[in-house]
Amino acid sequence: MDITVEPREQLLGQTRVPGDKSISHRALILSSLVEGTVELEGLLEAGDPLSTYKCLQGLGVEFYGDWNRLKVKGKGLRGLREPEDVLNAENSGTTARLLLGVLAGQPFFSTLTGDTSLRNRPMGRVTEPLKKMGAYLDGRHNSTLLPLYVRGGDLTPIRYTLPVASAQVKSALLLAALYTSGTTEIIEPVCSRDHTERMLCYLGSGMKREKERVILETPFKLKARRIQIPGDISSASFFLVAAALAPRGELLIEEVGINPTRTGILDVLEEMGAGVKILNKREYNFEPVADLFIKSGASLKGIEINSKIIPRLVDEIPVIAVAALFAEGETVIKGAGELRFKETDRLSALTLELRKMGAVIKELPDGLIIKGKVRIKGSCCSSHGDHRIAMALAVAALFARGETVIQEIEPVQVSFPGFFELLQNLTA
Repeated sequence: MDITVEPREQLLGQTRVPGDKSISHRALILSSLVEGTVELEGLLEAGDPLSTYKCLQGLGVEFYGDWNRLKVKGKGLRGLREPEDVLNAENSGTTARLLLGVLAGQPFFSTLTGDTSLRNRPMGRVTEPLKKMGAYLDGRHNSTLLPLYVRGGDLTPIRYTLPVASAQVKSALLLAALYTSGTTEIIEPVCSRDHTERMLCYLGSGMKREKERVILETPFKLKARRIQIPGDISSASFFLVAAALAPRGELLIEEVGINPTRTGILDVLEEMGAGVKILNKREYNFEPVADLFIKSGASLKGIEINSKIIPRLVDEIPVIAVAALFAEGETVIKGAGELRFKETDRLSALTLELRKMGAVIKELPDGLIIKGKVRIKGSCCSSHGDHRIAMALAVAALFARGETVIQEIEPVQVSFPGFFELLQNLTA
């Protein structure tokens, strides 16, 4: 399916964005491992969390109620059942990697696969440490690609240094550690998203963080507690950038998660000259939440973004690249090589598609150099099967000369159903 986006002069309104995708995955998985019933409020009803939901159903987990207030009948750590069929993570890397951590501790056989894209994304960074914990995994390319076959069982704690900052790998190892007895210690080169750690603490763990080390003592019993999912700051980022670029207007986005491991986009917009006001701070199950307000019409300037901040905004790089097109001077992004292993090679896709619109952009091995204040024009662009590329191109199209056609917008359903309708409403 294709969509046509026409230029706009204004973005105005008050809105909410769907539930946080990262937290939704973790809430579904961890609530399945408690003994008792957990109510989840505000889950993201989109393709990726639905993949996790279906896989958990295949493991015997029972769900009740509608998606916005979903009740999960937890099976306990040892209550999952051997699946009767292959578990399919579809396009969700988070589903695959986190479930590998859970399956590694199960005393049964399971097979995990995904769609064509996911079957070509690296899994070795998860399978290698899980094998060191005692799990048996086998699959394509020496157990580095899906499909993977898992025969879990008794695991041993691990002290492991992550080669690169990865919340998915860290989370998979913490989930596997639930099936050990002792101390698991994970050392990160840079602090990555800590949603798993926060949720484990909320559900009763004695999780500790000492500088770059995450320490989990097991065993302990997970408590059944209600979990409320805030709005996804990664989804909000597209509208924050659109509001910053619009000549007129202002925008208030309510109930957005502002976990400090995710707020790099706010720091970048501040440095570029489009400050976001953080209002009405509160907390949902150990996750900080706030309303975000931004006024249009600011003059942006180019900045340098390096590897230290990348883990806090890795999903926002596509829309930051769009903001850079309209900033004074040059924006340099480095240390973002991880973007080559997403749903598509995002560095390559961004370079190709933004050049179609007239951008002056240089692709680096681990980043981009973008020249600002180059007038862009409407074009026919492809999403490359990537939801964040599609949404970033839509934001760029709002401020191009002439209309833009974006091809293959179906992938937006994996993280933000209703994105284009909301964009239309706020710019009407």
